[in-house]
Formats: sequence, C-alpha cells, structure tokens
Amino acid sequence: MGVLNACASVVALKEGRHAREQIVQSRCESDVFVGSSLVDMYAKCGSMEDAARVFNKMPSRNVVLWNTMISGHVKCGQGHKALELFGQMQQEHVQPDPVTLVAVLNACASVAALEEGRSAHEQIIHSRWDSDVYFWVVAWLTCMQNVGA
Repeated sequence: MGVLNACASVVALKEGRHAREQIVQSRCESDVFVGSSLVDMYAKCGSMEDAARVFNKMPSRNVVLWNTMISGHVKCGQGHKALELFGQMQQEHVQPDPVTLVAVLNACASVAALEEGRSAHEQIIHSRWDSDVYFWVVAWLTCMQNVGA
C-alpha cells in the first residue's frame, strides 16, 4: 500500500494505475484494505471515476471504504455526490462513524445543504459524539486538512 500512498501524495495517477494493474494480477483487489487504498489514491489524484470503479467492484464495503469514497467526493468538489453516497451508505445499513459525519458536514457546507447538515448534526448529538474528544479531534484535523494547514 506504500506505493499507492506515494502515488496519491504526489498525484501520480499514471503510476497509481500501473500499481493497480499489479494488484489486479495478484488478485488482491477485492480486499477491503487494498480497495480502500486504491479508492484513496484515485480520489487524491482527482480521478473519482476510477475510484468509483474500484468502489463498485468491492464485494463488501465497510465504513472505512465508504468514508474514503465520501471524503474523496468532497475533496474533489462533488458535495452532492458525497451526500448521495451517504444516503446509499445508510440504505445499506452501514453505521456512520465520526469521520463519516465530518465528511458529510463538509459536503453540506460545500453545497449549502442546510437540511442535510442539520440531519448530520442531529446524528452527532444522538450518537453523543458531540461530547467525544475523538470526534472533535477528527473534525479539527479534517478542517486543517481542508484549509491546507
């Protein structure tokens, strides 16, 4: 996964695609950890189409994979798509975690989706994450990442 992280950090899409070819040949692509790394690499390179292809081929999707895909859409300026995926995640009965809800709040802010933002805020309060230090650390780190700090 180090190769994928390196490709993502320097936005080396061509090299990332080559690494994916090797992953496919080794038949590891359906592993959720590998899939999450591929989705993350494609999202950081700005190729949400490739990220979606990997995401849609995954036989099972855990909250980390959903978070990676939702956050990727937010970072690529596709807040509406991020909110659409969050709705799909809920329909598939995958429980959001603090990372999910921070990404959803960022998506709501990016597209001025006030009602969806209120709904996410209610989930945070209902889950009692509003008093959880972990939640606020995740929120702070996400905000710092979004402003380039």
